[in-house]
Amino acid sequence: MAEDRKVIHEITPLMGKDVLYIADRHKKEFTYPIHNHEVYELNFVENAAGVRRIVGDSQEVIGEFDLVLITSPDLEHVWEQYQCTSEDIREITIQFDFSLGDDTLFGRNPYASITRMMKRARKGLKFPMKAIMKVYEKLDTLSNVKDGFYAVQQFMSILYELSRTEGAQTLATSSYAKVMVEDDSRRVLKVKNFIAQNYMEDLRLPDLASMAGMSPSAFSRFFKLHTGRNLSEYIIDIRLGYASRMLVDTAKSISEISFCCGFNNLSNFNRIFKKKKNCSPSEFRENYHKTRIIV
Repeated sequence: MAEDRKVIHEITPLMGKDVLYIADRHKKEFTYPIHNHEVYELNFVENAAGVRRIVGDSQEVIGEFDLVLITSPDLEHVWEQYQCTSEDIREITIQFDFSLGDDTLFGRNPYASITRMMKRARKGLKFPMKAIMKVYEKLDTLSNVKDGFYAVQQFMSILYELSRTEGAQTLATSSYAKVMVEDDSRRVLKVKNFIAQNYMEDLRLPDLASMAGMSPSAFSRFFKLHTGRNLSEYIIDIRLGYASRMLVDTAKSISEISFCCGFNNLSNFNRIFKKKKNCSPSEFRENYHKTRIIV
């Protein structure tokens, strides 16, 4: 197990009235297992092309830079060495504990964009290169700020800049992340909630369109406009999210899970799962079970 080559600055893990935990490290490899935790986390990785990032049921091989925000205590995540050959990986992990209720500062207008971003990040939120470059200097120097007040202020400015940048993408599916379905259209929300409650059944476009009071063709266009996905793709993602969660949380067989989640046969489930998740259901389960901890 490789040791961190250099720890620039590390504040003790969050306890009591602490607000931030900052770990800024240079290392040769990732060895920490899949985990989740109560506090929020912003994780930045540099010079780590080829590393595999797993957040919930999302798996991606990252490039030179990666920046992800996670705000759910139930969402497992890990950065794995995978194909990375870098000898000098830099990782900045910032864990923080803010109350986001309407009766707090974050319920006021100047913080509205941060609050919206924090809600999206319950599924994990990855930021585009444009956003990373916008906050790079502040991330780079954050661990050197010795005064706690100014460290929090600098971190808040990082969150604010990230919340105002377009192009951030959610990672885990809502069904895997156990996140409530939200939408700005009542008709789409009604259909989404129905799908979430009946994903194991045979869902047909005419029935869902009728529920929204629209023709099938009009509803298809309407749904894609609001979600960016075809209805069939959305249903598959929801089913795969539930299936992935069952692979992690239950001992049910893959065949049982397949039928429980609305797939008409096992080979179809295996094919779709591998295409979407880049691994088989059994590999997905094995990856999670062999190294999974809660901190």
